[in-house]
Amino acid sequence: MGGEEDIDRAVASSRRCYESDEWQSLTATERGELLDALADEIEANIDRLSRAETLANGKLLSAMRSQVESLPGWYRYYAGLADKVTGDTIQSDKERMFTFTLTEPYGVVGVITPWNSPLMLATYKLAPAFAAGNTAVLKPSEITPVSAIMLAELALDAGFPPGALNVVTGYGDAGAALSTHDNIDKVAFTGGTDTGSKVGAAAGKNIIPATLELGGKSANIVFPDADLDNAVVGAVKGIFAATGQTCIAGSRLFLHESIHDEFVDRLVERAESLALGDPRDENTEMGPVAFDGQFEKVQKYVDIGKEEATLVTGGEQRTDLSGELFYAPTIFTGVENDMRIAQEEIFGPVLSVLTYEDEEEVIELANDTEYGLAAGVWTENVRRAIRVSSKLEAGVVWVNAYRESSFTTPSGGYKKSGIGIEKGKDAIEQYIQRKSVWIETEGIVSDPFKLI
Repeated sequence: MGGEEDIDRAVASSRRCYESDEWQSLTATERGELLDALADEIEANIDRLSRAETLANGKLLSAMRSQVESLPGWYRYYAGLADKVTGDTIQSDKERMFTFTLTEPYGVVGVITPWNSPLMLATYKLAPAFAAGNTAVLKPSEITPVSAIMLAELALDAGFPPGALNVVTGYGDAGAALSTHDNIDKVAFTGGTDTGSKVGAAAGKNIIPATLELGGKSANIVFPDADLDNAVVGAVKGIFAATGQTCIAGSRLFLHESIHDEFVDRLVERAESLALGDPRDENTEMGPVAFDGQFEKVQKYVDIGKEEATLVTGGEQRTDLSGELFYAPTIFTGVENDMRIAQEEIFGPVLSVLTYEDEEEVIELANDTEYGLAAGVWTENVRRAIRVSSKLEAGVVWVNAYRESSFTTPSGGYKKSGIGIEKGKDAIEQYIQRKSVWIETEGIVSDPFKLI
């Protein structure tokens, strides 16, 4: 239960490391080598790390293993970028001037991460931050702190200097102390929009940059020409994978009115056949809700949904399973876009189904939300796919797919879904600042009293 004093100690430690000769003398290539070494350490500990994640948040062991298995690739990608982010030589319009830019790290980065994909979401921030030359203090969720501590141990084993990565476990007061600390140079946060707003306000007060990856209420749109077999799978994957506990969940499903009834029948059949159970069992398809408070939130919204729309399946705790946090995959139809279950992030296995008449209407409905994190489009018409993708207000749009991710491809949020970019080569730009240098090449020959 770390608090303000622990955050002070951690930030001071990361500051000492950042300013030390040991860190400052590292070339960009050598920083890349450290990231490569960390990738090797993670690769050697995949079983331990993935089990720690599953035991903490109840997500499928197969899903957590898949995430952890992908992490070495992320660190190696940014290892490769470390010495490729360079300044530019600029052809100045001023005579006698040679100009160029330098890329420099910010310094100490404060990183705050949630409980749903702890190591993955920390990696989105730490890998480019280290590649750019920053040190970091990580405050993981109080629900899932263990894997973060393990990551810090592996960083030491990989050769990172003490203080390059500090981890402070704790509750919201620790996160608040980190985001408001006057000795960090940037903050990177993933979590709910309300908390993200406070983190952003704290960064603004301290005049430091913030990367914020926040909530979502993502639209998953099925057109009548779509391959319905694939689209049903995509709808299920979009909302029930990870028990709906993901910011990119396709929680608003838009069906053309001509396919609504058939699609819902197939969707309900698949949802009711999902195998719920022990997330460590390879046959389990959906695990429990992560913790009591989240379970209560899901139930609250389901109760609201029962008053607003039509419940067609689920809507209750699964009492036939060993454990109290299993919630049945839940689907509502007859949902209007202004209903609370269509506008507010539930973060659970609850799907709102809406209908539309034409392309123009569904684009308007999909964009009619304060969020803009992700979207899905299901169509066999490539022209429509391009048209609709360009008009959707979302940082990521998948066509005939859902929940795909890669270190090569940037993502960010529109509107209240966030600020800044994660993933891809653009992410490293979030952790550097550029300095312009002007060199007068022929001696000052102008009137020294003439200012312009």
